[in-house]
Amino acid sequence: MRIPFFVVAVILLILAAFSFSVTKGRVGAANACGVSDLSEIYDPEAKVAVFEGKEIFIPSLAADKDEKTVLGTSDAERWIEIDLSEQKIRAWEGNSLYLESLVSTGLPWWPTPKGEFRIWIKLRSTKMEGGTGKYYYYLPNVPYVMYFENGSVPGWRGYGLHGTYWHNAFGTQRSHGCVNLPTPIAQQLFSWVSSKGEGGVGTRIVIHD
Repeated sequence: MRIPFFVVAVILLILAAFSFSVTKGRVGAANACGVSDLSEIYDPEAKVAVFEGKEIFIPSLAADKDEKTVLGTSDAERWIEIDLSEQKIRAWEGNSLYLESLVSTGLPWWPTPKGEFRIWIKLRSTKMEGGTGKYYYYLPNVPYVMYFENGSVPGWRGYGLHGTYWHNAFGTQRSHGCVNLPTPIAQQLFSWVSSKGEGGVGTRIVIHD
């Protein structure tokens, strides 16, 4: 039995609409850090954030717009290592250690991806919001954000390194997939790394167990 043409057309339209809806939702919401458009956002009026059911005062450092440039003297490749088992970040110039710090990576049900990545964009500050119930968060003016990507994990997924003012539990898993850094460490790295948006290929990041 042949299916009438108009029935086929209606089915195709429904499938197309569903596909568009899923794709739109994925780009707008299925994002590791809870950023809707991955653009620089700074709200000078923002005073209070929400994390795990608690209101948190946004410190002045998170809203400080003055950039502090870190000057380097080495021509060696700059790259970043994230050790998930140790919950540590190490920044290298070739084989020389530039800095090391405890971090907080993704919780088991929101894991930080493993592999080799490149920083594709740096944002001086942005707003992050997501989660539900106990894990709801509303975080204006997240400072020193460095998003990374590779061929398997596209940039719109929103994985990145960034400063953290809403907790101090570094060395434990606390995030929705991003790498939470102490804000002074994020500030140092922000000027030290390069992104695709600045030309070149972006600083390399290696994430492993």
